[in-house]
Amino acid sequence: MVKIAPSEITPEHVYLNRRHFMVGAGSLAVGGLALAACGGPRAGAQSQSAAPAAVQAAPPPGDLPEALAHAEPYASHATDELDDPLNQYEEITNYNNFYEFSTDKEAVAKLSTDFVTRPWTVTVGGLVNNPKTYDIDDLLKKFTQEERIYRLRCVEAWSMVIPWVGFPIAELLKEVEPKAEAKFVKFTTVMRPEQMEGQKSRLLDWPYVEGLTVAEAMNPLAIFATGMYGKLLLPANGAPLRIVVPWKYGFKSIKSIVQIDLVDEMPISTWMQAAPNEYGFYANVNPEVNHPRWSQASERRIGEFGRRDTLLFNGYAEEVAYLYDGLDLRANF
Repeated sequence: MVKIAPSEITPEHVYLNRRHFMVGAGSLAVGGLALAACGGPRAGAQSQSAAPAAVQAAPPPGDLPEALAHAEPYASHATDELDDPLNQYEEITNYNNFYEFSTDKEAVAKLSTDFVTRPWTVTVGGLVNNPKTYDIDDLLKKFTQEERIYRLRCVEAWSMVIPWVGFPIAELLKEVEPKAEAKFVKFTTVMRPEQMEGQKSRLLDWPYVEGLTVAEAMNPLAIFATGMYGKLLLPANGAPLRIVVPWKYGFKSIKSIVQIDLVDEMPISTWMQAAPNEYGFYANVNPEVNHPRWSQASERRIGEFGRRDTLLFNGYAEEVAYLYDGLDLRANF
């Protein structure tokens, strides 16, 4: 395993804090709205009742890319580029907002244990020249899986440092060739109310929908995550495919994606529809723009005592601030 060589489009801190796992096509190892959104309801997996009897929750280790075949949780670094320590695997996998399962963060892991994530397909369409439907395991093989150590900041004002494994959203978008009129990317999660009790409720309008501008999605920091700590994602963390947009609040990083559409109008995301005065489209981490019901100036890092100051754009301003030149970040929250 070797580190990625820096390039003109790769921000320095990403280069310093990710590991290139030498995989890819050419080198495989074989309570109501008073509850806040974060990492929030971004759905589960295929219906267990509808799945063939032989389907497994995950492929056997011998069929995984090297980056996701570790028997034990693995990360190439112990800290992020700010020297903040990684959260433990147990913390990351047992503290999740995922309302399709439960509004209780600590109950999600248990309630999602039996979700089936194979077979799973992701359809990419809309305003593209080359629409495609991908099998999840083909995505694992086709796009080089690499480690990205990112901070995750929840709109509820808690945070983590997570060693994701995945690939840039830009790589997939380049393959489907967005048309000139495409301005936004709309993501949709799976709809499986027979597996996800929360989808039987009227808490939100299911399935979960989120969106980015094309420019945001093409930024090198934005990734599709397929794993963490060198292992496949667990259902509680958005298996088998989610996005991670580290400069935005966690609820933007939609989980368990089945549909991606390039569109010309801003998608109305699930939390925008539910509470437009509280959750805007951009959802950039901004300590100067409070949530209507609490301050965003500080945060609680899971596993630490006390609070720490929240950084503008979650500390990634150098890489992403240009995306919002001329935009009023208070009005466009």
